[in-house]
Amino acid sequence: MFRLRTFFAAPRGRLSLAVLFGATLALVAPVWRAHSQSTQDQSQPTSQQTQQQSAPSAPAAGGPGADNGAIAIPKKNPEDVTPPAPPAPPKPTFKNPEGAPNVSLQLNVPEVNVDVGVLLEKTHTFVPGLKPANFRVYENGVEQKITGFRRIEAPITALMLCEFAARGWAFRIDMLNSAWAFTQSLRPQDYVAMMTFDLNTHIVSDFTQDKRQIQQGVNELAMESYMPAAFSETDIFDALSEALDRLSRIDGQKYIILIASGVDTMSKLTLDKILQRVKESRNITIFSISTGGLLMEMTEGTGGMMGGMRDMTYLQAENQMRTFANLTGGMYFDPKFIGELPDDMRMINQNIRSKYELVYQPTDAKQDGTYRKLRVMLVDDEGNPLRMQDEKHHPLKYDLIYRDGYRAQQEVE
Repeated sequence: MFRLRTFFAAPRGRLSLAVLFGATLALVAPVWRAHSQSTQDQSQPTSQQTQQQSAPSAPAAGGPGADNGAIAIPKKNPEDVTPPAPPAPPKPTFKNPEGAPNVSLQLNVPEVNVDVGVLLEKTHTFVPGLKPANFRVYENGVEQKITGFRRIEAPITALMLCEFAARGWAFRIDMLNSAWAFTQSLRPQDYVAMMTFDLNTHIVSDFTQDKRQIQQGVNELAMESYMPAAFSETDIFDALSEALDRLSRIDGQKYIILIASGVDTMSKLTLDKILQRVKESRNITIFSISTGGLLMEMTEGTGGMMGGMRDMTYLQAENQMRTFANLTGGMYFDPKFIGELPDDMRMINQNIRSKYELVYQPTDAKQDGTYRKLRVMLVDDEGNPLRMQDEKHHPLKYDLIYRDGYRAQQEVE
C-alpha cells in the first residue's frame, strides 16, 4: 500500500491509462479468486454426499421401494372425449313498453246462488228429501247446469223495519203485535235489529242476539202507541232504501221484516227507483206484513169520493208490499186478526231456516250489468213436473219461493 500511494504521488512523468488499469487488476485478482473458490465450495456438495442422498432407503418390512419409476400416461383419443353439454337456452323474457306498468291477468268465473223454499200450499210446511235431480233452473229461458246443492238450516240475520206514524192507532197496534210475534220465534244464535220510520227513520235497537233487548224496544213503542205521533207521513221508499244500504255492509244472507201499511207519501225515491234498488240487492230477502187489514175490511166500499180514493191508495200499497217480497224470494202476509200471527211467523221461520241452495255457472258469462230472470221448477225422475200426494194419495199443491232474478255484475273498464 505504501508503494501504491508513493506511486500515485510521483511528481514527474505521465503514466499511461493501460499501466494504471493493469496495476489495479493485479491487486484485485487474488481477492476475487479466493471469494469465488469459497462460494463454489459451499454451493456444490461432495460426490459422497450426493450418492448418499440419491440412494433409496430399503423398506423396513421388505416391501417395494418408494421409487416406482416413471408413470406412463396413455394418450387420449380425441374420439373418446365426451363433448360438454350445450348451454341451456335463455329464458324468454318480455319487456314492458317504456312507461307501461306491470299487469296481471285474473279471470273470474261468475257463479250464481239461488235459495229455493219448497212449502206445501195448505199447511205451509217445508218439503224435505228433495234431490238435485228434482230441480231445474232457467236463466232468461235457458236451462242451467246445477253444480252445487245443499239444504240450508242456519241462524238468521234480520232487520225489523216497522212503520210507526200518526196514521191511526189501529195501524200502530197491528205493527206492535206483528213485531212481538216475530220476536217470539227468535233463537239464541239469531242477530236482529229494529228500526222504525215515519217521515224519518229511527233506530230502536242495533243488531243483537239478545231478543229481550228487541222486546224492550217493542214495549217502549207500545207505551207511546196511544199518544199523538210526531208525523203522519210515511216515507217507506226512503226507509227501505236506507235499510238495504245498512244490510249491504253485512256478509251472508240477510232478511228484512217489513211491517207497514205500504203507503208512501213524501219519499225522495219514486216507485221505479226503489223497485230497481230491490232488484239489485244481493243476498237480501224481504218478508212484508201489512197493517190495518181489519180496518180496511170494515171500511172498504163505504162510498163517496174520499172513500174510493182511500181504497185505491191501500190497494196500491198492498200491491207494493207484495212486490217487494216477490222480487226477493220472500213472502207477503195480510193478517186481519191477531190469531193469524203465530202461523204467519212460523211460515217465515220455516222459509228462512229451511231452504235448498242451488249453485250454477251461467251459460251467459258476460258481465254486462243486465237483469237476468230466474225460473225454478221441480221434476220427477223422468223429467215431468213433480207431483206430490199425502198418505191417502190425495194430491198436494206446493209453492216455490225464490228470487225473481238477479243483476249481473258490471265489468270494470
